[in-house]
Amino acid sequence: MSLKIIPFILFLGLFLLFAAPVAMGIINLGNGVGMALSAVMILIVLFWGKFTGAVGKCWDKPLGKIVLSLLGLAAAAAIVLAVVISVFMIREANDPPKDENTTVVVLGCKVKNGAPSLMLKRRLDAAYGYLSEHESVCAVVSGGQGSDEAVSEAQCMRDYLVSRGISPDRIFMEDKSVNTEENLRFSKAVISENGLPGRITLVTDNFHQYRAELIANSNGIEAYNISGKTSWYLLPTYGVREWFGIVYYKLFG
Repeated sequence: MSLKIIPFILFLGLFLLFAAPVAMGIINLGNGVGMALSAVMILIVLFWGKFTGAVGKCWDKPLGKIVLSLLGLAAAAAIVLAVVISVFMIREANDPPKDENTTVVVLGCKVKNGAPSLMLKRRLDAAYGYLSEHESVCAVVSGGQGSDEAVSEAQCMRDYLVSRGISPDRIFMEDKSVNTEENLRFSKAVISENGLPGRITLVTDNFHQYRAELIANSNGIEAYNISGKTSWYLLPTYGVREWFGIVYYKLFG
């Protein structure tokens, strides 16, 4: 039993890490997959003898060899793909422009009771920091109004930045979009209509930057990145969800 303690604690810790956001009402593909895989690994550790016995019996049969080999190859490919995607995500998390010939585009996120959610506030704080240091740069705040939101995400973001001292003349609203693709496509139109620099500086969460930049590039937008801070306990959940989002976008976007 002693040999099982370390892997058991490891996988139990992973399960709890993925489960933690559920207490905050965050349930998505990321923590769903994370909890499921962690639970499977916990069961394998607890019932290691039965597991290896079942695998051995399966391997003794020709069809079993094929099935296990395919499962092993699929698992290895998934791990390699996850590592590669993670490297790109980390690389694109913070890539600010070298000069002020840019327009900041802040991607929307949840509004709660008319105020920014924690995730949105951190995006706005990152945008505020950049706009404060580069006073010639303007911003487009992008996000529509959900059925459970008192105001549009764009209006909420504009109000927040103005309350912190950013001139309203520097802030343009895009308040019709409902997803990242529309955020960027509609923001591009706002930028063009107002004669702003076409090269943008995306402000979103670090885990979201890579996919957002892919979507920007597909819309003919040159993009740089500045990331809001993400709570460490949310990174695994949103990071895993983003793996699936990036693969889906690459295949069907």
